[in-house]
Amino acid sequence: MPFRKIEPEKLSRSVVRQIESLILQGILRPGERLPGERDLAERLGVSRPSLREALADLQTEGLLVSRPGAGIFVADVLGSAFSPALIRLMADHDEALFDYIAFRRDIEALAAERAATQASDTDLAVIAEIYRRMQAAHDKPDPEEEARLDAEFHLAILEASHNVIMLHMMRSMFDLLRAGVFYNRQILFHQSSTRDALLAQHRAILDALQGRNPAAARRAVAMHLGFVEDVLAARRRTEQQEDVARQRLEQERRRT
Repeated sequence: MPFRKIEPEKLSRSVVRQIESLILQGILRPGERLPGERDLAERLGVSRPSLREALADLQTEGLLVSRPGAGIFVADVLGSAFSPALIRLMADHDEALFDYIAFRRDIEALAAERAATQASDTDLAVIAEIYRRMQAAHDKPDPEEEARLDAEFHLAILEASHNVIMLHMMRSMFDLLRAGVFYNRQILFHQSSTRDALLAQHRAILDALQGRNPAAARRAVAMHLGFVEDVLAARRRTEQQEDVARQRLEQERRRT
């Protein structure tokens, strides 16, 4: 008979499974510091020896990392999604930029469609709160905060789609964006008219999600990323034209 005796699970294993789940669901993020040992043991309702055993197992698995004098952190498990050689290759070739935007448009449109039906009211409240912070940052001269919140807004939609594979795959893509592999995020927020358009597009996405309209949410994301593609393509054309103009100027100076 295919039955086995049920054995009680060790407390440390229960802790491991809970922390693994928090990382998988994206609640604990790469680089995030865990509470101190005493505090964490109290929150989990386990002894400190059981907690230490669980944390040691998670470090062996590569999910946590200990930094002497600083504490225990969620490991940068996303960093291995792309090899350093591939990252350098993508950074050096323009076609990777537009392939990246096309990929985002396909995946994020699907995520928004899912979020319109799968997201809880709390999920939507998170997205709305990030949008509120984007509005507050909108009139600041330095666009850095608004650009950062732009990425957080899109990641919150991915979280609200409740597909952990999609979430972690796209988090790795956004890590490359933050590192400037594809483009400097502040480029999009350089002109006030572009910033106004981007904020309005995010408002349209939020409205579609709050209206629980999957088709409208998908369209709003596709239109937004189509606009991003157009802005970046125009900037690339301007840069190329300026490069040609500089070469002409240099040649004219040599003729004098």
